[in-house]
Amino acid sequence: MRPATSLTRATLTLLVGSALAQALPLLLGPWIARLYTPAEYGQFSLVWTVASNLAVIGCARYEFALALETGEAGAAALLALCLRLLLAMTGVAIVVGGAWMLWADLSVAAALPLAVLAAAASQALAQWAARAGCFTALAWGRVMQWGGGALAQVGFGLLQAGPWGLIGGATLATAAAAAVQAQPAPAGGWRGLLAPQPLRDMATRHRDFPLLNTPHAFAAALQDTLAVVLLTAWLGAPEAGAWALALRYLKAPATLIGGSLSQVLYPRLTQAASRAEAREMVRRKLLLLAALALPLTLGLLAFGPWLFATVFGPEWRGAGELARSLAPYIGLHFIAAPLSVVLMAWGAQGWGLRLALVGQVLFITGLTIGLKLGGLAGAGWGVSAAMLAYFGYFFWALWTWDTD
Repeated sequence: MRPATSLTRATLTLLVGSALAQALPLLLGPWIARLYTPAEYGQFSLVWTVASNLAVIGCARYEFALALETGEAGAAALLALCLRLLLAMTGVAIVVGGAWMLWADLSVAAALPLAVLAAAASQALAQWAARAGCFTALAWGRVMQWGGGALAQVGFGLLQAGPWGLIGGATLATAAAAAVQAQPAPAGGWRGLLAPQPLRDMATRHRDFPLLNTPHAFAAALQDTLAVVLLTAWLGAPEAGAWALALRYLKAPATLIGGSLSQVLYPRLTQAASRAEAREMVRRKLLLLAALALPLTLGLLAFGPWLFATVFGPEWRGAGELARSLAPYIGLHFIAAPLSVVLMAWGAQGWGLRLALVGQVLFITGLTIGLKLGGLAGAGWGVSAAMLAYFGYFFWALWTWDTD
């Protein structure tokens, strides 16, 4: 039986864990930026974004259906299905990583399969823990993944491990987070998940997740991958590294607050007494997120270049110019990120997929035009301008969603 935990208490538990998890990367960020060059950061970011792109669909998004399974036996069977798909995606990553090494002579791509395995397992087990109401485990998992990753990257950096240190630290910490989130044990135990069992009915019952949510999630992750690839090809690895560092720290508030809120909000929306009650819940969270996003956006517009040059060093001032130009996009993303689970809870994944594809086209178009007109900072202004209409429509749709 799932423990009864209030939305506020669960969110606060995850917020405390996320705050601690993000504190270490923020504190150690200046040190990490001095231990690794922008070019090394660019190589790491290229491999890590590809790994994230594969990991986000590592279980074909079936892990997000765990909240819909009320029985323990059914939930265990669904988790077993996720495990088999995860292993299959790891096999795909082995092939992709090997081909990448031969084609681009990028040795760090050898770490791709392990990065995919760790990230996909952590994502699946986070949903497993959230379903069971184990929010303390989720909080510690965040501490392990983000805080532990920063500590490991510092350690490898002191050993002058180059891009291997960045990806190795991130992968080890993500694997540790998956282990922390692996509770409670499923019905039949963990070894029981590996036993042969009929899973076709389970896969069919939740087929909307691989059919509709998988392309949605893949397209969203592909956006980041294409951005790094375009920047590397157009401007070079150092500028791609500046983009990656800027986005990592600019999106940290969304990860801190949005990630905590979404993992609690999703199961609550599935359990709401009516669609009208769920819509009111979403409206309240949208207003709260907007109030938090406004000072973040204004601060980046006013102090972005100075902040990055002061904290990370003068060689990262370009990342600060980028931060200023991305400020409107970051504010909008901060609001939208935790609300993406609303569409899964409301059975609107088909609509969400169509809208997301439009968003990906707008993002890449704005990025490309901005690159051509203004280099790295221009890319940021292009993205901010292109995504303003997209996010505006998304928020309006959630606010006015038909409750009948």
